Amino acid sequence: MRIGFYTSTFNDRPLEEVLDFAVEAGFDTVELDIGGHVKTPDNVAAAVESCRDRDLFVSSITLVGNQLDPDPAERKRLRALTHEFAAAVDAAGVAILVIFPGRDPAMSEEDNYKSFADQANALIAGCPGDLAFAIENWPGRANDYIATTPEGWRQLFALVPDRRFGLEYDPSHLIRLGIDPYAAFDEVKDRLKILHGKDTSIDPVRLQAVGYHGAGWWRYRIPGSGLLDWPRFLEQALAAGFDGTIAIEHEDSDFGWPRKDLEARKTGERNALAFLSQVLDGLQR
Repeated sequence: MRIGFYTSTFNDRPLEEVLDFAVEAGFDTVELDIGGHVKTPDNVAAAVESCRDRDLFVSSITLVGNQLDPDPAERKRLRALTHEFAAAVDAAGVAILVIFPGRDPAMSEEDNYKSFADQANALIAGCPGDLAFAIENWPGRANDYIATTPEGWRQLFALVPDRRFGLEYDPSHLIRLGIDPYAAFDEVKDRLKILHGKDTSIDPVRLQAVGYHGAGWWRYRIPGSGLLDWPRFLEQALAAGFDGTIAIEHEDSDFGWPRKDLEARKTGERNALAFLSQVLDGLQR
């Protein structure tokens, strides 16, 4: 199992600088963010080559955006762009393209799932090689994205049966949604493409004061600083046969996020790497 990080934490820094840090800090893998470090399909090959020149494995490339955008023109543009990126990622020999389903609030739940499933099936049909597609279970800024819960995964995977389509599984989101991340994992372990290394902490005093619909009662943390039992979770992943990448997604405000002190952000990445390495070493002895 590899440990890497998602480059979005350093989207304000040039890619070459981010990759040099990855090597210096002891990472062997990165997940590239398109918006921050790739930009266009034409740049995929060069970005991947920059990683490989430093002996860094590219676990995945991630395109953030609402594939169900309520603006028909924007939805059409993003979906066409996603197909272009899929072809470029496939040609570069990267194994996974990560996307986000999103939601169109003007459509019914059933139609949202059908529309996104149509896009997912078209992506698979358009790439006859080995490229896999994954969705991250981020609920979105309005907490309304489809396919971010066990029920949603059941519904979507029934519509997209090809096992090349699966999940970038992020337990931090499930914690704040009140979903057991261990039980949820068991349901989808055969669809797992990549793990996100991110944790969540909950302030019970604040939660009591404002309730689930209030603000400030939860926040994202680096692994080891929140509620997830990482030895249990990673042992579960190993037992399921997962031998892919844990990509640290650093969104911890204690360590310079977002786009604050650069050295603090680097320290957060180093701390997360040290913690996860220790956990894995203990499990694999």
